[in-house]
Amino acid sequence: MKYIGAHVSASGGVENAPVNASEIGATAFALFTKNQRQWVAPSLSGKSIKAFQANCEKFGFLPEYILPHDSYLINLGHPETEGLEKSRVAFLDEMQRCEQLGLKLLNFHPGSHLNKISLQDCLSRIAESINIALSETQGVTAVIENTAGQGSNVGFSFQHLADIIAQVEDKSRVGVCVDTCHSFTAGYNLKDAAEYEKVWSEFDEIVGLAYLKGIHLNDSKKELATRVDRHDNVGKGYLGLEFFKRFMADKRFDNIPIILETPDETLWKEEIAILKEFAGE
Repeated sequence: MKYIGAHVSASGGVENAPVNASEIGATAFALFTKNQRQWVAPSLSGKSIKAFQANCEKFGFLPEYILPHDSYLINLGHPETEGLEKSRVAFLDEMQRCEQLGLKLLNFHPGSHLNKISLQDCLSRIAESINIALSETQGVTAVIENTAGQGSNVGFSFQHLADIIAQVEDKSRVGVCVDTCHSFTAGYNLKDAAEYEKVWSEFDEIVGLAYLKGIHLNDSKKELATRVDRHDNVGKGYLGLEFFKRFMADKRFDNIPIILETPDETLWKEEIAILKEFAGE
């Protein structure tokens, strides 16, 4: 079965996210557990935690299909000590929030070398950052999202993801979220039917499908290999509707959260319905 949703608002409290997800017909969802553009936020209250869990139960959302996203400010591969430590403290806080909510996954962008350290040094810092967070938490898997490769961002190559995972000590608590827009603009041709199969075979060979914990399902406003991160709504970009039909029929992506981050959220309910139809559900 495909578990499909979107990155919904948690405005007014995390407990509102499952309500918002239910209103668009979702069976999975993503959220920010704090303001994603602030380093520090108030702790989650016991009241909010209980209400979040009650609403998840009420609307049938299981922790396995909820994919929270950390703050965009965090750079776990930061080349400078101050920025790295600040990012690590914030990431640990995000992991602990997931722990408190009873969630099992935390999605994050790996980081950037800012043209100040080597690629491999950056990947090693990211792995070390993950190791630190895992050592101080329990039950939450760190889910690395592939990137489009804009600027000095790392993680646009499947090999980058594999290199990070290789340096993570507890491999039972690390995984990957593949963003389809990012993959396409990083140079992985998911649009062409034959190339689609090659991409996933390459992912399995280099990273391993066992590490795939989630999907960000987005069309792309930019063409193949442009290394630009600009999402588009389902079937409206360069990936096109046939890709979504092919993807939703692909059994390899059953039983993981599939999350829309498409820009026009007024279309989410319609998009989820269409995707369910493509999946034959």
